[in-house]
Amino acid sequence: QVQLVESGGGLVEAGGSLRLSCAASGSGFKIDAMGWYRQAPGDQRELVAAITFSGTTNYANSVRGRFTIFRDNAKKTVLLHMANLKPEDTAVYYCASGGIATLIPRSWGQGTQVTVSS
Repeated sequence: QVQLVESGGGLVEAGGSLRLSCAASGSGFKIDAMGWYRQAPGDQRELVAAITFSGTTNYANSVRGRFTIFRDNAKKTVLLHMANLKPEDTAVYYCASGGIATLIPRSWGQGTQVTVSS
């Protein structure tokens, strides 16, 4: 069982930056892909960014060039650096892990709120 704990959300003005962190613990983590999803009120949960154990990344078109995902395998941590934030980035952001070549979530964090004011 993998436990994921997020941190780093908050309120920021449009154009600002935030960094989200997710720490994994427990058994079964090994070489899973990790990443971030987000869900705004009334919307479906969507993939934001993902990274494999070897470092291959994948981004949603809406965040490519603004968000960067990093991973520290020794520390079992994944970071999401978000720059040039827009009001439409406002959502609850969830850390996820699972899959190898592609992120297929089997474990979820509890979520952290990101609010971007205009």
